[in-house]
Amino acid sequence: MQIDNNQLLRFTTAGSVDDGKSTLIGRLLYDSKSIFEDQIEAVETSSKKKGHEGVDLAMFTDGLKDEREQGITIDVAYRYFTTPKRKFIIADTPGHIQYTRNMVTGASTANAAIILIDARHGVIEQTKRHTFIASLLQIPHIIVCINKMDLVDFSEENYNNIVSQFEEFSSKLLIKDVRYIPISALLGDNVVNRSENMDWYKGSPLLHELETLHISSDLNKIDARFPVQTVLRPQREGFIDFRGYAGRVASGIFRPNDEVTILPSGFTSKVKGIHTLDGDLEEAFAPMSVAITLQDDIDVSRGDMIVKTNNQPEAKQDVEAMLCWLNTDEAKPRAKYTIMHTSNEQKAIIKEVVYKIDINTYDRNKEDKSLKMNDIGRVKLRTTKPLMTDDYRENRITGSIILIDESTNETVAAGMII
Repeated sequence: MQIDNNQLLRFTTAGSVDDGKSTLIGRLLYDSKSIFEDQIEAVETSSKKKGHEGVDLAMFTDGLKDEREQGITIDVAYRYFTTPKRKFIIADTPGHIQYTRNMVTGASTANAAIILIDARHGVIEQTKRHTFIASLLQIPHIIVCINKMDLVDFSEENYNNIVSQFEEFSSKLLIKDVRYIPISALLGDNVVNRSENMDWYKGSPLLHELETLHISSDLNKIDARFPVQTVLRPQREGFIDFRGYAGRVASGIFRPNDEVTILPSGFTSKVKGIHTLDGDLEEAFAPMSVAITLQDDIDVSRGDMIVKTNNQPEAKQDVEAMLCWLNTDEAKPRAKYTIMHTSNEQKAIIKEVVYKIDINTYDRNKEDKSLKMNDIGRVKLRTTKPLMTDDYRENRITGSIILIDESTNETVAAGMII
């Protein structure tokens, strides 16, 4: 199987507070030689000051001062690194219960989630919580790293017990691909290099799994969706009559001469050309940013969507979604919010909270209808104009929304359309 060397893999890390996420990321960066020498020197100096024998790997990722002092991760920290096989963006999300919203933020665009479990404690409440969020966000690949194997004498029996614990509860969730790796982030076992202490484990180390994860089939190539972000009218020599619709392909494939429909107006036309700064293309697919020209002169503006005529999303004003509430102020039923869906911005109200989910038991609470910070619930929304939506399970781009408070301009919720 050939891997595109420029392919970008986004992954998120999740686990309980001291499961060693920052150490794991530090180890990945350190052993894959993705850290500048001056950073290594700075961390070595800090480690000595703190009295550590070796390098404190967690310091490579803990960027905020509070985190360095407390030794915990508070915000979502993004890290970029590259190997000869692939480019990576890591979203390091916090483990605390009160930071569910940060995990939702960090995981929303991820191809894979690494869930850390402390080998001494096994599957705990936080493991279930993070796995549930990963399944809710439809992250295609989950890698369960059973860390701190050095503290349980690299016991195969211990590892097998945790794998069966995880399988028992995750079987109830919608997860397509789960892999398990026993590791010691501190010592480097099975992170970048194969472990000599666990010769019973026949799988690959973590970095090899990340480099070879097949992600191109995760994209929806069937439903062609192109949300228009802006209209290009250069009005200069050679481009006097040029009228291009610029945006990012959300899913599917567009080619010249394809029959397309503009939503919400319903006008039809054909694709005349697909243009980029580097020249014209024979096809455009997700997640490419392009400008599309049409054969007919149709009024198209920001927020409209170009789709294939024979495959259209639902245009609806009554939307049901799973909402994760991100704001300290709780949700106000019937209050007006701004709803953002792809490049389309409308006004919306929360008509009803259908139920709230207890993230620890997955039970549906139909009695308590309040949505406070970090709560996840199913809601009914009503928008002023139709949104062109797909089910989030089919399309993570056209199936996602955010709500914004009109008075403060803060993002108050992120949602997955059902």
